[in-house]
Amino acid sequence: QVQLVESGGGLVQPGGSLKLSCAASGSIFSINAMGWYRQAPGKQRELVAIRTGGGGTNYADSLKGRFTISRDNAKNTVNLQMNSLKPEDTAVYYCYADVQSQSRSASGVYWGQGTQVTVSS
Repeated sequence: QVQLVESGGGLVQPGGSLKLSCAASGSIFSINAMGWYRQAPGKQRELVAIRTGGGGTNYADSLKGRFTISRDNAKNTVNLQMNSLKPEDTAVYYCYADVQSQSRSASGVYWGQGTQVTVSS
């Protein structure tokens, strides 16, 4: 089995910064794409940023220049540095990983439990 655990969420004032972290653990052989989605109240889950296994990166257009994704393949971790935060960034942020497990039956997409980010004055 594979687990994704997020950390770093919290309350921050507009214009502030937060860094989210996600660690994958379990029977992992490799991770292909790994990154972040978010879901605000009443809205659909949306892509924030994804780092592929080959090093490519996809950002939501509205977040380019404010959010930065980084990944450590050796540690099976991914981070999201969030700067210049706005109230509309308030959401539950979910870690995402497409995992190739040491066990064939455990391979597939995994989601973290989510971490709340609230941007408010």
